Amino acid sequence: MMWFRRDLRLADNPALLSAASDATDARVVPLFVLDPALWRPAGPARRAYLAASLTDLGNRVGGLVLRRGEPVEEVVAVARAARATAVHIAEDFGPYGRQRDHDVEAALARHDIVLVRTGSPYAVAPGRVVNKNRDAYRMFTPYSRTWREHGWPAPPMPPRRVSWMRPLKSDDLDDAPTPGNLRLPAAGEWAAHRRWREFIEQRLDSYGTTRDRADLDSTSRMSAHLKWGEIHPRTLLADLGRQRSEGAATYRTELAWREFFADVVWRSPGSAREYLKPRFARMEYDEPGGSFAAWRDGLTGYPIVDAGMRQLRSEGWVHNRIRMLAASFLVKDLHVEWRHGARHFMRWLVDGDLASNQHGWQWTAGCGTDAAPYFRIFNPTVQGKRFDPHGDYVRRYVPELRHVDATSIHEPWTLDGGPPRGYPTPIVDHRAERRESLRRFEMLRA
Repeated sequence: MMWFRRDLRLADNPALLSAASDATDARVVPLFVLDPALWRPAGPARRAYLAASLTDLGNRVGGLVLRRGEPVEEVVAVARAARATAVHIAEDFGPYGRQRDHDVEAALARHDIVLVRTGSPYAVAPGRVVNKNRDAYRMFTPYSRTWREHGWPAPPMPPRRVSWMRPLKSDDLDDAPTPGNLRLPAAGEWAAHRRWREFIEQRLDSYGTTRDRADLDSTSRMSAHLKWGEIHPRTLLADLGRQRSEGAATYRTELAWREFFADVVWRSPGSAREYLKPRFARMEYDEPGGSFAAWRDGLTGYPIVDAGMRQLRSEGWVHNRIRMLAASFLVKDLHVEWRHGARHFMRWLVDGDLASNQHGWQWTAGCGTDAAPYFRIFNPTVQGKRFDPHGDYVRRYVPELRHVDATSIHEPWTLDGGPPRGYPTPIVDHRAERRESLRRFEMLRA
């Protein structure tokens, strides 16, 4: 039996190869369990995207066995009904997934069924990149250097033949509608490969110089495909290895960040919910009241921040530069604890990956993996002018500013008569809040 989780694909799937080679006459039961522990906290964007991806995979295998409920119960029930001797998975390195798989393994063993772990969602599995003393890296740059030196295998070919079996009736996937105002990308393995080929051919060469421009379609938008394993990072790295551009090197580094954060969470599971640097928990924070609501709804009066927060709610995705800027604004201009923002992002992001999201927020908040991080306080006006110089990104998501010219769009409060009707004045003074943020940091050091 093949228990799909974050590997919703047939190509470059070592666990599937293992299942096919282990099975009699290559007969494999394709199972996916809708786990309430993961389904309930997911927001409408991630639920709708997952439903579309499962539909795509189901079409490719002639129908998934889809079960709702606790994995310990459902995996064992399906495996026994199929008379399976083994359940094959890609190893999960997240805090919840590790414990879940341990519990499922123990439950299967009581029925003489083995749980076989093959491969992972990463090119280099967490725990394998260490320094000469066999210790973990605490900083990204040395980690990424050793990660590249460690390398990864070439993508394996899909199994030559799989006879997909469905011994039990599946539950319906009928409660994940896409909200009417939410625009989601195409889901599934083929969609992932199409998007990747388009990026390689059209935008990779310039990626190193344009990736921070929020107004340009310069990024790959592969994060949702990677989140659900519709394509493996090993496949991407194999293609990048045939390129010699600066863009290819930069993109490879971005993949290394994803694997670094996964490694950090694997070694420090508590950092998925708590502070990697506990002393920052003592910092003075403000309660998430009206200012948090304004940030959440894209009504801060700072156009680049508001555009990002509205993009999140309309697409389930935000440009990475804008994610950092929005996070910095919440924590260091509004002085709201990072966990409130991280929770909001996880609810709305299609690509909501726990390790990347939580440690991306901690990195920006100054309590994560960084050498001297807290002094990094983004100026939203300067960032807007630099990474959306003509205001096209803002106009796309903030219709109140659609007719404001480039000279004023990132400072609409300077217009005669103030911002256009319906758009707020800034809810805080960035310069004053920057000083306040540094004051609170100094108090923490005292």
